[in-house]
This record gives sequence, structure tokens and C-alpha cells, in this order.
Amino acid sequence: MSKTESFNRKEGELFCESVSLQYLAKEFGTPLYVYSKSKLKENCLQFQKSFSGYPTQICYAVKANDNHQILKEIFSFGFGADVVSIGEIEKVLRAGVPGEKIVFSGVGKNRLEIKRAIEVGVGAINVESVSELKLIREVSHFMGQPVSIHLRVNPNIDVKTNPYIATGLYETKFGIADESILELARSIKSDRWVSLKGLACHIGSQILELESFHKAGVRLKQMADELRREGFPIERVDLGGGLGIAYQDFETSPSVFDYSQKLIQIFQGTQYQLLIEPGRSIVGEVGGLLTQVIHTKSQADRHFTIVDAAMNDLIRPCLYEAYHEICSVKSSDRPPVVTDVVGPVCETGDFLGLGRKLNDPSPGELLLVKNVGAYGFSMASNYNSRARAAEVLISDREVKIIRRRETLESLWQFEEL
Repeated sequence: MSKTESFNRKEGELFCESVSLQYLAKEFGTPLYVYSKSKLKENCLQFQKSFSGYPTQICYAVKANDNHQILKEIFSFGFGADVVSIGEIEKVLRAGVPGEKIVFSGVGKNRLEIKRAIEVGVGAINVESVSELKLIREVSHFMGQPVSIHLRVNPNIDVKTNPYIATGLYETKFGIADESILELARSIKSDRWVSLKGLACHIGSQILELESFHKAGVRLKQMADELRREGFPIERVDLGGGLGIAYQDFETSPSVFDYSQKLIQIFQGTQYQLLIEPGRSIVGEVGGLLTQVIHTKSQADRHFTIVDAAMNDLIRPCLYEAYHEICSVKSSDRPPVVTDVVGPVCETGDFLGLGRKLNDPSPGELLLVKNVGAYGFSMASNYNSRARAAEVLISDREVKIIRRRETLESLWQFEEL
């Protein structure tokens, strides 16, 4: 199956599907997040088909991109939701996800969030600690309502990814050490309201090799089998998300089908339902950030291209040293220069890309930052009192604005003036 590209060049100009990016900039201004509906649907369909041969609940990781229209498209495939806050719970309920298809993850769930999760009948709460389990028991007992839980295992697997997004090691804040799981499970065996239905783990994000997923799956199956022998009604194994995408030319992202087969072969012939929580691998390649050059300057041996998008719009480059390809929207025969693409925010760390070869950008020119559909807008802020960007969803020639640009007045609407 050939892959759809979210952005393509026609006669020297970049388009999203059949819509010119120059038209979008003129119509909606910049910075502007642009998403391809066709690419989004293709990615969802790949997951649906790849896991069709085994009982699997795909729960989209909402933190990757939580725009309501994006969520509605994803959930139209029957996917559930992996959420990490009460805000995300309410968002996915509004987008049409039933409570039983919600998995509530996150290392610091508070009493109010746990109460709301139980009220809406979430499929499971992924328990991160002894303390959290105690709080869940207190809340469910007080409410007199049952709740299903998974114990989140920290399997101490070191994955090849950025240390800030590696979550499967003991030195991170996530999960429960695997040797403590059995004792913790025994402590709730006779609990009337709290039922242990499964095990969960999430070893990290932006993982480009499949062996780490296989190791985690094998370990969780062993532990689930052990718990079943002890009489626990383990029904599900949740292997989280983390499948990466290729941000640079030398990177190769695993196919969703290969990923599915790596996991399914572990559980084939068992009675466990498989849960997965993809985020980046569904929405990452779907979006681009359109930005306009404001100024250029040279200083000592450095060249700077100053654009109107900044770290408040896309924080990944300065937060994670993440790489995103940057290209000119309109082809040019001007000689290439090596330039730092930087924003107007008053921080040296405000950059979108350093040392990039571009055809000597000039003020007014449009650039596109690619593969920002995941953790782009969802991590945006109002730092430097900057209004957040608008978002548009493209379907062939149809343009749908799915989030209006914030106004300056919106920056102080909740302040006491």
C-alpha cells in the first residue's frame, strides 16, 4: 500500500492535498497549522487493518493532538481513547467515545479525576503507584461503584529514544517495578469494588525499532500468566504506544503491519485482549506548520531567518532538540544558504531548526515545518503574550477551519483587570 503524502509540490509550489499553501496563508494568516484529512484516514485505516486478525482495542493517545475535529475523525474508526487528565476525559466524551473505551493513564491522577473516571465507567484506570491504588480504593468505596484497573508495569527496558520521552526505566517516574506487581495484586484480591482486569506498560515514545516492543510484550504476557495462575481474572494486556515516525531522511519508521505482527505473535492462542495506544504514529505526519519570514540577518559567521512561528507555537525543537524538516513553500533558484530558522520570542532557545540549507529566504516568503501533527499545537502556549495559531483541516479541495486564531483579547479574558 503506497503512502499518501500530506504535502506535495506542484509546479514548484507546495500543496496540502489539492489546496495551495500560499492560498491558506493569504486566507487564514500565519503561523497556521495545516492537516491532511486523507493522510489521517489512511493512518487510522492502517492500524485498523493491521490489528484486524486479533482482538485488539486501539485507544488513541489524545495528548498527541486533541483538536475536536481530529478526534472525531479518529474515533469514527471505532477507536477508544487513552487519556491523562480530566480535561481529556471530557473532550473524548464530547467527541463521542463511550466510557468503556477510555483508558485513564497518567502518573498523578487526583481525587476529582478518579471520581469522574469512575462516574463515566472508564474501561480501566492504569494504576501507577501504591499510593494511587490506595486513593482509587478510597474513592470507589466511598462512591460504592466498581472500577476496573490495570497495574502499569515498569519493565526496566532501555529504548533507543530521547531520554525525556523514555518511560520504561526504573529511573523514570512511571509505573510500578515489575517485581512488586504480584504483591500489590494480592493486596486487592478480595476488594469488592476494585477489580484487577489487566496489566499495562508504556516504554517510551518515538521508538523506531520493534525489538523493545517485543521484549515488553513477552514480559507482560509472563506476568499476566502468573497472575491468572493466582486466580486473578486478567483479561487485557495494554502495551501502550510509542511507535515512531521518520523525521529525518536517514530514519526509517517501522510499518504498522510489522508492528502488529510483532505483538500479535506473542498473544496468539491466548485469551488476552490486546490494547495499544498510538498517538504520534497516527497524527504526526498529518500536520505541518506554515510560517512567514519576517527578517533575515547575518552576524559573525551565522545566518538567521526570523519567522513568525516561535517556541510557543512549536516547542519540540528547543525542548527535546527534536528535528523537523523545514522547506520553502515556493521553489526558488536563489543560491542556498545555511541558516538558523528562529522565532521572535525573547529566548536564545527559540528556534525551529538550526543549520538548515534553504534557498536564501527573503522577508515575506513562506516556509513549512513538516511532521508537526503530534505534540505541535497540543503543547503550544501563550508565552510572550502570543496568541496561539489557527488550525485548518484539508480534504482534497475543501478547507475547514477547526480552530480559530486566538485574539489578543483572549489573552486576558480570565484575568481580573
